[in-house]
Amino acid sequence: MTKYYIVHMSGFGTHIRSLRESRLKASKEYSVRKVAMKIGVEPAYLSKVEREVVPPPSEAKIIALAEVLGEDQDVLLAMAGKVSSDLLKIIKARPMLFAELIRRLKEEPDHAVLRVVREIKDGEW
Repeated sequence: MTKYYIVHMSGFGTHIRSLRESRLKASKEYSVRKVAMKIGVEPAYLSKVEREVVPPPSEAKIIALAEVLGEDQDVLLAMAGKVSSDLLKIIKARPMLFAELIRRLKEEPDHAVLRVVREIKDGEW
């Protein structure tokens, strides 16, 4: 089953730190050092990201963070102000169409957007 999220924007780094620290309570595998090692960055760099001293990392590092933290990569990318490269390709193929679609949907309530998604998914549109 697909999960849909309502994203309440906070700083990307603050959100990552909150996620990591909540998991750290259950397992030492979520220390800054261990998470940094798993995603291939220096612990000092991850700490700076979490403290919002530096901007969010690359798409690849955000996807790796999502995997390590068990979070949705699209949500984390959006929080970082990024769009995944696969979505960017789709948008670039029909930029005017997708721009219009997104602009029209931006004011719609979540249930209306979900209805459109379900209709497209089910082929009933």
